[in-house]
Amino acid sequence: MSSFVRTRFAPSPTGFLHIGGARTALFAWAYARHHGGKFVLRIEDTDVARSTPEAVQAILDGMKWLGLEPDEGPYFQMQRMDRYKEVIQQMLAAGTAYYCYMSKEELDALRAEQEARKQKPRYDGRWRPEPGKVLPEPPAGVAPVVRFRNPSEGVVAWDDCVKGRIEIANAELDDFIIARADGTPTYNFCVVVDDWDMRITHVLRGDDHVNNTPRQINVLRALGAEVPVYGHLPMILGDDGTKLSKRHGAVSVMQYHEDGYLPEAVVNYLARLGWSHGDDEIFTREQFVEWFDLDHITPSAAQFNTEKLNWLNAHYIKQADNACLAGEVANRLARRGIDPEGGPALEAVVALYKERVTQLNELADAVEPFVVELHPAPEVIGQHLTETARVALASLRTRLAKVAWEKAAIAQAIKDTMAEHGLKMPQVAIPLRVALLGLPQSPAIDAVVEVLGRETVLRRLDRYL
Repeated sequence: MSSFVRTRFAPSPTGFLHIGGARTALFAWAYARHHGGKFVLRIEDTDVARSTPEAVQAILDGMKWLGLEPDEGPYFQMQRMDRYKEVIQQMLAAGTAYYCYMSKEELDALRAEQEARKQKPRYDGRWRPEPGKVLPEPPAGVAPVVRFRNPSEGVVAWDDCVKGRIEIANAELDDFIIARADGTPTYNFCVVVDDWDMRITHVLRGDDHVNNTPRQINVLRALGAEVPVYGHLPMILGDDGTKLSKRHGAVSVMQYHEDGYLPEAVVNYLARLGWSHGDDEIFTREQFVEWFDLDHITPSAAQFNTEKLNWLNAHYIKQADNACLAGEVANRLARRGIDPEGGPALEAVVALYKERVTQLNELADAVEPFVVELHPAPEVIGQHLTETARVALASLRTRLAKVAWEKAAIAQAIKDTMAEHGLKMPQVAIPLRVALLGLPQSPAIDAVVEVLGRETVLRRLDRYL
């Protein structure tokens, strides 16, 4: 089977690509990659009122950032309308679908009666053709809908690769509408034709689709199409155990990019949301593809944990190439209106701080004082740049003006200054940090001085001397 695996991700472009959708896409992508198959992207844009080009772009941007490039697509349902209408005509001819002239008022009245009798509201089959049944004359001026002739006996069952065996009695399902009165096909019908035409073998999707599956299976069987393997992924809960919502971060995946997460960290994190490989917490994309299977997807809801995502992100920042991090930081500084060209080499500054941060925005914050001279608050100056500190910094400046510009020599100049004035390291290092970066904390002061460069160090010291 391996060479024939074809999975799909089929979002509706009515909003961003959020964390739940991204995990679905990741699992479908990984399963196709694991089996050397194909991963198809399909945009389900039949909700014309709510679908926007901006949302399509947001989905494509999110998938590109996560590295989930499709092998085929994006296909757009709105471009396939002729195909859906063709299949509907075939079904009408075969008797697996029929015209229904029931008006909205009649349907509302029927529902009200059923609810009054404490029954499940459903279509009563009054226009369904049956042997020996005489149908009424179609009323004048009523455009009919097309309904699927659902089997009335037996069960529809499938072995869900996440949830196990699921069986629904056909008597529970009514003859649902596959084309509206204006001729436009409905969601549950379009999905079936797409999966059939695109030869999809495995449908991995959120478990909010479980109720659609028996209807879709019955239509596939009516068309004589092969039924794919279904796997319904459990929902993702927020940190507090409630349904993931915007306040938990069920925002656009690109917001994680904005907030300073690396795509490698987000992919690694998403992979562990409802799937596991032993106790492995950190793994590469390649390892994930090699290990991924459907047997180890957890059927119960996964819980989002921001702390864990931050921990992973810190790990990937530490591992990242300094040049890549420098590029990310340069982009973030540029968005703040800061040009890093005049400052020290960003790679060198990034190397000082990458072990200390959890997000790229924090890294940009740390790098900023190396590029732009910050003006510390008067109370910071008053506390740290005392008369004693200024005298020590003045003699240190004299030494730094002529010392060899390397860490060991700079460290020696600081030690000599401490010895000359009878001071301890913090009494020189903290005022020096405030004078150079506007902050009382930083990595090792000799490394900071070396990276800033002689000219910048002397110029910034002179401001306080």
